[in-house]
Amino acid sequence: MIERLEAIEKHYQEIEQELTNPEVLSDINKTRNLSKEMSELEETVQVFRDYRKVCNDLEEAKEMQKDKELGELAKEEIPGLEEKKTNLEQQLEVLLIPKDPNDSKNVIVEIRGAAGGDEANIFAGDLYRMYTRYAEKQGFRCNVYNALEGEAGGYSQIEFMIQGTGAYSKFKYESGSHRVQRVPVTEANGRLQTSTATVLVMPETEEVDIEIKPSDLRIDIYRSSGCGGQGVNTTDSAVRITHLPTNTVVTCQNERSQIQNKEQAMKVLKSRLYELKQQEMEEKEGNMRRSKIGTGDRAEKIRTYNYPQNRVTDHRIGYTTKNLDRVMDGDLDDIIQALITEDQKRKLAGETE
Repeated sequence: MIERLEAIEKHYQEIEQELTNPEVLSDINKTRNLSKEMSELEETVQVFRDYRKVCNDLEEAKEMQKDKELGELAKEEIPGLEEKKTNLEQQLEVLLIPKDPNDSKNVIVEIRGAAGGDEANIFAGDLYRMYTRYAEKQGFRCNVYNALEGEAGGYSQIEFMIQGTGAYSKFKYESGSHRVQRVPVTEANGRLQTSTATVLVMPETEEVDIEIKPSDLRIDIYRSSGCGGQGVNTTDSAVRITHLPTNTVVTCQNERSQIQNKEQAMKVLKSRLYELKQQEMEEKEGNMRRSKIGTGDRAEKIRTYNYPQNRVTDHRIGYTTKNLDRVMDGDLDDIIQALITEDQKRKLAGETE
């Protein structure tokens, strides 16, 4: 571990030196890329330096025990220094876990009402509100690009982008089937009902991630559907793009112009194709996907929202909180952090097995 940390520190110092070079500073793209890389290494380097200082202090304290005058003082310091050393070692182990290259990216989220008819669509709307409230608290921006409203409320399908540095790192564990248990507003007899909505989270891809040939696309233009009033477009601006080799279909109708809808649809298509590519790679690598907390599998039941007991349970890690009302208002921090912590534990275990 020390050798890896020393190599990281050396690379950090090399970048630091490069950023003082006038030739590098005159290249905006290179400066930006180097600054980003330096920022990603900064925490690891700082914790390593703190660790090294604590190790030196600990060695000095042990030596000082032999001193007649300072020996007692050194003995008192040693337990605190050893505890600090252990804590820093644990931090460094986590920091050395390979980073997910998608963590800093924006995300594309799709929510669909599944089992439960109107109640499933209403629940999909509740999940959409939960995620957008959480995104706002994180300082992220949300933009809906396609939505099909349910007759009784909510959405049979809603697709939106969350923009902000680190968005994927926060939302990547949300893919799967979400289950709600409550008495629906559509239930006249007051009976408890179980309904589901599915969530798919994908990182927004960059130009270098995936290449799409124009000949592989069929693009259809049509008039947007809406909920009436000012929400209905009066021109043919909605765009549906079909990627013929994979039969992947993307629809975007929420922007004002056809050009904007097409640009948005292409972003989403790239992300979907990237997700398919990632799934194929993971399937070839065997059981890697099964060891993950978050997957793109809509059928995987990941969480239950029980309204009568004000309870939320994440089945993947056995985490339960009795604050469903706050969770549905976007207070997802505790659940997300529990998932991140468990993911880190699994990755550490995988490295040491």
